[in-house]
Amino acid sequence: MIGTIVPRPIAWVTTVSPDGVVNAAPYSFFNCLSADPPILALGVENKPDRAFKDTAYNIRMTECFTVNIVDRPNVEAMAVTAAGFAPEVDELEMAGLTAAPGVKVACPRIAEAPVAFECERYLGIAVSSAREIILGRIVMAHIREDIIDPATCYSDHEKLDAIGRMGGNGYAGTLDYFDLPTPSADDVTKAPRKRASGGA
Repeated sequence: MIGTIVPRPIAWVTTVSPDGVVNAAPYSFFNCLSADPPILALGVENKPDRAFKDTAYNIRMTECFTVNIVDRPNVEAMAVTAAGFAPEVDELEMAGLTAAPGVKVACPRIAEAPVAFECERYLGIAVSSAREIILGRIVMAHIREDIIDPATCYSDHEKLDAIGRMGGNGYAGTLDYFDLPTPSADDVTKAPRKRASGGA
């Protein structure tokens, strides 16, 4: 499954423990589910002994987290934060990253990330004894100024240069981009029928 649902966006999640230790970890079971209200979803797997990973534990205890978007310049630092450090280790420090304080939530964001969404825990769904889906409501967004096109207020995908996850150890860039307008039903009805190619 994870080798065919690709590329998957990466949530570089920062949380803080009740003792104030910052945690950072990447998750590719991630996406946006709603714009109004703005809801993000994380799929989090527990440790082999079924204990919560630091991210899930911290979110349960503090009711907040921040999703940072991974761009190409930060992909190696992201990989460092994926290492299995002990709970008392600050992954941002290990990766040479800077923690910037949250505005609406207690946990920090990654200052080097091009985009960060501060979230409050909205809902947790246990899908098995080993996995949980965590929904977060965005309460604050940080977007690097040069990414936003002032004429359209849209983000510039080339300046964002986000990275997605493939299968195994693979990653993919997002600069292989093209536009494809959605045709009207009337145009499709009038056009010659074309048979789609491929298939399982």
